[in-house]
This record gives sequence, C-alpha cells and structure tokens, in this order.
Amino acid sequence: MLTHPNIDPIAVSIGPLDVHWYGLMYLLAFASAWYIAMRRAKLPGSPVTPAQVENLITYGAFGVVLGGRVGYVVFYNFDAWMRDPLWLFRIWEGGMSFHGGLIGVTLAMLFYAHRIHIPFLRLTDFVAPIVPLGLGFGRLGNFIGQELWGRPTDLPWAMVFPKDPELLPRHPSQLYQLVLEGLLLFVLVYWISRKPRPTAAVSGVFLIGYACFRSLAEFAREPDQHIQFDLLGWVTRGQLLCLPMAILGVGLLIYAYKFSGRTKPQAVTKDVS
Repeated sequence: MLTHPNIDPIAVSIGPLDVHWYGLMYLLAFASAWYIAMRRAKLPGSPVTPAQVENLITYGAFGVVLGGRVGYVVFYNFDAWMRDPLWLFRIWEGGMSFHGGLIGVTLAMLFYAHRIHIPFLRLTDFVAPIVPLGLGFGRLGNFIGQELWGRPTDLPWAMVFPKDPELLPRHPSQLYQLVLEGLLLFVLVYWISRKPRPTAAVSGVFLIGYACFRSLAEFAREPDQHIQFDLLGWVTRGQLLCLPMAILGVGLLIYAYKFSGRTKPQAVTKDVS
C-alpha cells in the first residue's frame, strides 16, 4: 500500500503571490498545445499557418475555461445551480468538466474556422492531436490536489489519500487517466495524424479514443458522491457522457471513409487575424 505524498498545493510563492500547482498544469497544457500546433502548422498542407497558432490557442483556452465551467455546473450540479444561479460565476470555488470543455472548444473552433475561412472538420483534425497532453497535465493536477481519487482496492499499488475522510486504500485513478487520456491518446491520435487521412478521420479517432479510455478509467474512479451511478447500478455520469462522443466519433469515421475521400495536401490559408 502506498501513501500520497501530500504535496503542498502551492508550488511557489513570490511575495504575496501564490502559484498553485493546478494553475501550473493549465499553463503546461496550453504550452504543450502551442508547441505541437506550431510544429504541425509548418507541415505541408496544414490548414493553419504558424502566425495563426497564437489566436487558435487563445480561442481554445477561452473555450476550455468557459465550456469546462458551464459543463461542470450543468452536467454535475444542475440542481445546485438552480438553487444558486450565481454559483456558475464563482469559479474560485472549483469545478471543471472535460465534456463541457470539449463543447466549448468545439464552438470556439467553429467560430475560428469561419473567421479564417477553412472547413471546420479540417481545423478539428488539426487540433485533435494537440489536446491529449493537456488532458494529461490536468489529471496530474488532480493527483497533486488529491481530487477525483479512485474506488477502494486491495491492489499492491493502492494509495491512501490524506484528504480522504475514510483513509481507505484506493486506486490512484488520476494517474490511470493521465496515462490513458493523456499519453496513450496522444500517441494514438498523433500517429494517426502523421499521414494524410480523409477529412474528419483524425477527429473521429480522438472522440472514440477518449470515450473508450475515459470509460475504462471510470471503473476505477470513485463516482461523484452526490450522483453515484446513473444507469444499471454501475454506469457513471462520465461514462454516460462519453456515449454520444463515441457515437459521433464512429459517425465521423464513416463520413471520412465513405464520403469525404482521401484528403490531399492543400495550401495553407492566409493570416486574417
């Protein structure tokens, strides 16, 4: 049995300013997205120029934060929001949702694709490989902050979290998600994107891959205390939200290989930002 190192949530203090680990994880997520996007923007046929990457990341960041907060409130705490509508805006009290963030980023990319005059699905194919590492950094932040721990287990690597009132040995499910949703999903989607694919194929693989990896990790993750299970006594809210992702991903793959045809390298767009 292992014990969580009980890491101080404040990474460093600079005078009166406290820099929290979770904030650093967000910075690392956006930095990794920027780095990968810059590399991809320099490839032949990229729909985005290097000069457009900064705006792309900015739009994505707003989509993640706004969508993630709204998604958490609507998907996981709708009743509490109805009792206290202003709680939505008290972001310092915590609470973000991946699925909400995904919707937010999708809307942001739809707007940005229209702005720079490129097909929406070509942009999402470009964006998909830059997302997973950021998800991994987010799960590392959850682990450091002792959030979203796993279900009780007697496995040799079970971990006791000091913030757990029951002090039970649990799955370190944050690390499972870091590996599955962060590292493995990145390797899968980036590998798929290295060769020309039909439009929407990379996006479809991302959606299916995340849905499968997240659903698998949910079997080890402790369900939300106020929700528990949504269906059949074992289906969690996270798994339920992944179902439409998987269906949409399959639909995109069918569209890609049946209707869109093989994507040919195209000239990059001019920077209109």
